Amino acid sequence: MTKTITVIGLGNMGRGMALTLQRAGFRVQGTDVAAQARERLAAEGLSVAAPDALAPTDVYLLSLPTSAQVQEVLEKRPGLLTLARAGSLIIDTSTSDPSESRQMAKRVMAAGLEWLDAPVSGGPSGAHSGQLGMLVGGKLATLERARPLLEALAAKITHVGAAGSGHVVKLANNYLCAAHLLTTAEAVALASSAGVDPAACLEGLNSGSGRSAVSEVNFPRWVLSGRFDSGFSMGLMRKDLRLAHQAAQEMGMAEGLLSAVVDAWHDPTAGLEDSEDFNRITQQRLEPNRGRATKSQEVER
Repeated sequence: MTKTITVIGLGNMGRGMALTLQRAGFRVQGTDVAAQARERLAAEGLSVAAPDALAPTDVYLLSLPTSAQVQEVLEKRPGLLTLARAGSLIIDTSTSDPSESRQMAKRVMAAGLEWLDAPVSGGPSGAHSGQLGMLVGGKLATLERARPLLEALAAKITHVGAAGSGHVVKLANNYLCAAHLLTTAEAVALASSAGVDPAACLEGLNSGSGRSAVSEVNFPRWVLSGRFDSGFSMGLMRKDLRLAHQAAQEMGMAEGLLSAVVDAWHDPTAGLEDSEDFNRITQQRLEPNRGRATKSQEVER
């Protein structure tokens, strides 16, 4: 029931997932509104088609920027609500608006199809290696049907509740990641101002309770190295933070640190374009401390 798969959205994540599924033995076709994305995957040996020329498959895996694109795929191009055969499974791996996902899930199931929201973490490298983390919302029976496919993509699959729940937890995760980038940068800047080498500071943090995936992975891999090529953009993180803030407001939650984090990521004085790597949010907090002599260093001189 899940041997033929259409991957819709062949960007950094969709491309990696499509190739991983093909290596795992699934029959995969890919599609994207951008001809260049389709041509790139065709050159890598994947069967591709334009959105309006898709062959029907058992599963449609969506990897798209926002809920708006997910809705367009369902309703218009290619229009899965009418195109997909009864019983087909739609898996949304995008980071989407939870309230909109719940509504879309109802429409999908009313059309005789099945639904899972399964946003992922692990970046393009995880998509290419089949080592993603996946947060799944939807029926347990549907998850079990999809498990062979999902296990080809993910090192860890966590069912977190009904439809839309995966997207709620993903927004919570990305909020924490965004906050950790800010707080870790300030912690490293604090240590650097006192004359501690940033790499040594991170080694110390990662041996204690202040560690996080940001301090263990993001900082050594993309920040201190100066690479800033994670494949995830400022614009996407800003979008996810706005969605998290919106969800908190819809549920009547009190304003807390989330508001401050959203504001920090949208601060125009940082001079960071949406197209830049999201790890660059650390630079404004780190750079004023680079090369600055500390009081203790001045005394030593």
